[in-house]
Amino acid sequence: MSHTIAAVSTGLTVSAIGIIRMTGDDCALIAGKVFALNSGKSLADAPNRQLVLGTLHDKAGRVIDQCCAIYTRAPHTYTGEDTVEFHCHGSPAVLAAGLESLYIAGAAPAKRGEFTKRAFLNGKLDLTQAEAVIDLIEADTADAAANAAGQVGGALQKRLRPIYEDLRDLCSHFYAVLDYPDEDIEDFGLANYEKPLKADTKALEAVLKTYGQGKILRHGVAAAIVGRPNVGKSSLLNALVGYERVIVTEVAGTTRDTVEESVMLGSTRLRLIDTAGIRETEDRIEAMGVERSKEAIENADLVLFVCDGSTPLTEDDRAIIELCVEHEHAIALINKSDVGSKVVPGDLPFMQVIEISAATGAGLELLADAVDVMFAGDTPCDGSILTNARQYDACRRAYEAMLRALAGLRAQQTPDVVLTDVEQAMEAMGEVIGATVREDITARIFERFCVGK
Repeated sequence: MSHTIAAVSTGLTVSAIGIIRMTGDDCALIAGKVFALNSGKSLADAPNRQLVLGTLHDKAGRVIDQCCAIYTRAPHTYTGEDTVEFHCHGSPAVLAAGLESLYIAGAAPAKRGEFTKRAFLNGKLDLTQAEAVIDLIEADTADAAANAAGQVGGALQKRLRPIYEDLRDLCSHFYAVLDYPDEDIEDFGLANYEKPLKADTKALEAVLKTYGQGKILRHGVAAAIVGRPNVGKSSLLNALVGYERVIVTEVAGTTRDTVEESVMLGSTRLRLIDTAGIRETEDRIEAMGVERSKEAIENADLVLFVCDGSTPLTEDDRAIIELCVEHEHAIALINKSDVGSKVVPGDLPFMQVIEISAATGAGLELLADAVDVMFAGDTPCDGSILTNARQYDACRRAYEAMLRALAGLRAQQTPDVVLTDVEQAMEAMGEVIGATVREDITARIFERFCVGK
């Protein structure tokens, strides 16, 4: 028997419709204590998956709302249990009163992510699908939403579960031969498993290679704006975000630390990182900011080098160019085109050089086009790629264990030695799909969710 929980699943802001959600074995019985159908029937006898109209009331019989309810019977529900939803008028006061009435009638408050956790525990979702639910809720671009929806639908699971099952079958066959030597079981020969193990290792390697794309899809492109002091880096960030996010003055070294802001540029989500101007300095605090700027260049997906086009290039400019030019994705921006330029694109050793004015916005549309060419369209949004750091780490450990197992096969090690690595790979893959994941890890995963989901 599963105890019944309830929560508001639509948030506590004024809206046209607000939904109170319940799941558990007794949800229809508990809901029936506070909801009277206009037809006079019991909610427990209501047709499956059909909205019914009635009155929601409190323990004293006072009317809370005239609303609809829908009773869906297990196992064909989101959680795999009986569920009831009340579709009320979206007043926070109505929802709070309705929820309190259900608690008094016997329901327990739902914890964060408990509905989705029950779906996972009841086999309605594997862990890749369950984790994708919160990604779908938090998606801030259409591509990120489409990818999360694909993962909820099982696209990533379809790539990873067969690998886990092959590893499990290999281990189970070995132990069957070992534990039941008198049974008529085909003998265990390592040579027979080299080909499928090699194929699974190659398949997992292909999934791992998608993680770089997945991080960008989920979190956006980390774009470091770099240059010497007072070339207009902060002005560029302000122009891209559309308001004065960063203080801009004529005093060199105003920005002492990295400042981050997210913005849509064209069809690409950028996580802009405005960095401290890079130069030699005796100021200890500014020097710390310079070091963080250099770290930002190393960790960025995209580097935007900014120079002041109204003055000739300096030694500081050239030193920063050396830091940036070898980056896989780098664009040079000649700022202050509205003032008149003493720097031309041919002076800069970048594949992409754009003249802009952070003050007037000139050239920013060319920057948007260049960024889209670099990043848009490269990533599939069907849910088949890794976007989750926890999943990536587990897949990486599984891959490394599979490589060790293959090396053991080629070195003709004994089956028990090879199987040790195979078991480690199986356990790591189980962490991804939820077959072997520890309880503390699942608890941490579902704590990311809001109450009611």
